[in-house]
Amino acid sequence: MKIMSINTGSSSLKFSLFDMEDEKVIISGNFERIGIDDSLYTIKYNGEIISEKIEILNHTDAVKIMFDKLISLSVIKSLDEIDGVGHRIVHGGSKYAESVYITDEVIDDIYNFRTFAPLHNPSHVMGIKAFLEAAPNMAMVAVFDTAFHQNMDKVNYLYPVPYSWYTEYNVRKYGAHGTSHRYIAEYVKGMLHKDNFKLISCHIGNGGSICAIENMQCVDTSMGFTPLAGIMMGTRSGDIDSSIIPYVMEKEGKNASEIIEDLNKKSGLFGLSEYSSDMRDIVKKCDEGDEKAILAKNKFVRRVVDYIAQYHVLLNGADVIVFTAGIGENNIPIRREICEKLSCLGVSIDLDKNNICGDVVKISNHDSKIDVFVIPTNEELMIARDTLKIVKNRLDANNVF
Repeated sequence: MKIMSINTGSSSLKFSLFDMEDEKVIISGNFERIGIDDSLYTIKYNGEIISEKIEILNHTDAVKIMFDKLISLSVIKSLDEIDGVGHRIVHGGSKYAESVYITDEVIDDIYNFRTFAPLHNPSHVMGIKAFLEAAPNMAMVAVFDTAFHQNMDKVNYLYPVPYSWYTEYNVRKYGAHGTSHRYIAEYVKGMLHKDNFKLISCHIGNGGSICAIENMQCVDTSMGFTPLAGIMMGTRSGDIDSSIIPYVMEKEGKNASEIIEDLNKKSGLFGLSEYSSDMRDIVKKCDEGDEKAILAKNKFVRRVVDYIAQYHVLLNGADVIVFTAGIGENNIPIRREICEKLSCLGVSIDLDKNNICGDVVKISNHDSKIDVFVIPTNEELMIARDTLKIVKNRLDANNVF
């Protein structure tokens, strides 16, 4: 069966088409600057890259162009060969604890949850509607980043604020990157051939979150009510004293929305370094002795270490730590520094193995009290797996098989 994974942004649409017999990507691509001047697409197929600047007025245009390319490249003969489409959805509120078949109700819910993810959920709805217009009979599934975290205990997902904020306004921790954390948990389960392990999953990239997992269930996670909470990120502050917000509002004459914008887009690595949100740039500046870059890097490492240590205690001792996502998979010095600061927990890594990037590798020494791995994440495959499962179940229910 052929399953497509979709990640829609406000002016972008990324896709991967999988052959689920061997879970391999047949073709993938990215449509950029949708509805903006100089729009273009880039497609990877058979080891080649096809790129073209073309007018893309909206997401429906992008989907139609994508389907046309799939047929013209002989990837498929007709749209009937695509058995299902899985859409990555950032926020599913507290309603969705698993992936679901997309109905009108689901679409309305995704849009209504835009309060929690205003930069993402409206775009996801645009993507879904674009597919409905281009291929109205195609089976579609919503895969929620927040779903994996819905099994947390109240003591972990509630904030110490008036309880009525939770009951009346749904103020609680929702988390993010759940699709990635779930993929890592399933990968570790396959490696260990058991599911009764305690894992700290470190999804650290330009955005990042840490997740404590026990027996394949999320116990706690660093992101909160929105993706602004938790560790320091590329442009996001992570956890701060909330009293800073009204203080700076008064000092700079800004409203709350403007301050939140600053915390989301002008803080983190970029804010402290005053140079870049990319850890690769920060590390280069550190090597040159740049004080602000060194400060930004050290603060980032400290925040990640803080959460790992916290979750180690929460789990009563972790069995496995996994680094994944852009920084976690590829930044050798950052992994090393984080692990060095965890030596008091018995973490010990092999520096030669830590130099390996782009593959699954165990970087901990044989005498390390916690196994440490680097595992490339694959959210697109996780979306495809969920979509396949739900589509098959619906076909079974209709006695198709």
